[in-house]
Amino acid sequence: MTQGQKNRNSRVRTIALLIFISAAIGGFFYPKTSAETFNQNPQPTPTPRTKKAQKKAAEPGENKSKYAKFTHETHVAQMELDCAACHKFPTANFDKVRSKDAAFPDVTDYPKHESCLDCHREQFFSGKPPAICSNCHVNPSPTDSSRHPFANPRELFDVSPKGKNAVSVFEVAFPHDKHIDIVSQTENPLKTDGNGVFFVRAGMRRAEESCSVCHQTYQPQGKSNDEYVTAPPKNLGDGYWLKKGTFKSVPLGHTACFTCHSEDTGILPAQKDCGTCHKLKKALPLTDFDPKSAEKMGILDKVMLDGWRTRTSAGKFRHEFESHADLSCSICHNVNTIVTTDYKTEKVAISSCNMCHITATSDDGGILNYEIDERKKNAKFECVKCHISYGRSAIPDSHLKAVTDAAKSD
Repeated sequence: MTQGQKNRNSRVRTIALLIFISAAIGGFFYPKTSAETFNQNPQPTPTPRTKKAQKKAAEPGENKSKYAKFTHETHVAQMELDCAACHKFPTANFDKVRSKDAAFPDVTDYPKHESCLDCHREQFFSGKPPAICSNCHVNPSPTDSSRHPFANPRELFDVSPKGKNAVSVFEVAFPHDKHIDIVSQTENPLKTDGNGVFFVRAGMRRAEESCSVCHQTYQPQGKSNDEYVTAPPKNLGDGYWLKKGTFKSVPLGHTACFTCHSEDTGILPAQKDCGTCHKLKKALPLTDFDPKSAEKMGILDKVMLDGWRTRTSAGKFRHEFESHADLSCSICHNVNTIVTTDYKTEKVAISSCNMCHITATSDDGGILNYEIDERKKNAKFECVKCHISYGRSAIPDSHLKAVTDAAKSD
């Protein structure tokens, strides 16, 4: 072998050795590099959507466990995020969560990950599993991607483990005066002139028929002999226990609303304008509801509990009671003035009870007269005929005035 051949073979061996060493080094560092690449989104990190969101995301020393509970108050009120920043209309599963014939474009699924990563990239890769994942996922893990039902449709969410005890932070802004003339129609009351301009037909039905379109007696007793929602104790006597038919139903979810507010009709607000109807709840004053009473009775029905928690008048009032059921809605409710985000417009005035429960004197049979007289005799007397929590409060001036006015008119 010549010297030139020896030199050439030596160079080949050197190059091969260098290639081997490079491959070994690459194999050693590759897993780390892959993990870093996975944890770093290849797209540039987007800026949080608002200055308040940016500031909130940068706050040091925050408790990581708090990210296990998503709150709209933080994102809407504090960070000033618009609903469309996270919720995209419609979601891809809208035609799967409802039966084919009942499906319509809607928001029926959680926002995608990219809606959260703007501000919460660190939380997505912190913890085993990350606490933030439990907001949507039942059992966060690489092998289980199952998620809790989304809050809409309610009929699926309410019966889920997450939904049974959930209380919405939103209330729906529904102005009755704008709907009372048209919701009683059994068909779409709008037609077009051919140019996309919609208008209302004449001859529409009025308030009483309109109310029953959206509000029916909820869980009525009907002809059943079982009048209580849950079995009362045997020694109940004259004590109070919740009866069937106490509440009226309200539309749940978007089904009733999207009958008219849709892309087909063009009636505003549009389906995707979430913030027009969904408003963060304001703090309510004391309502005539006692959670301990509901717990004692074993009341778990969310529709009942939602209605009971917000009763600003008589907590024991039963709509299905024969004398009440025969009354028109307008006897107690000033429907045209009701705006659901203002509890004062929903409160039933004591004057609605004049016809049956307020008389000139207690001897004439008025229950309000009797209870006021008893409270005057004993300051600890509780007005329990109509009330639950209110019965322990001071007698309102409106009640005293109602009795005085009844005596004057006698």
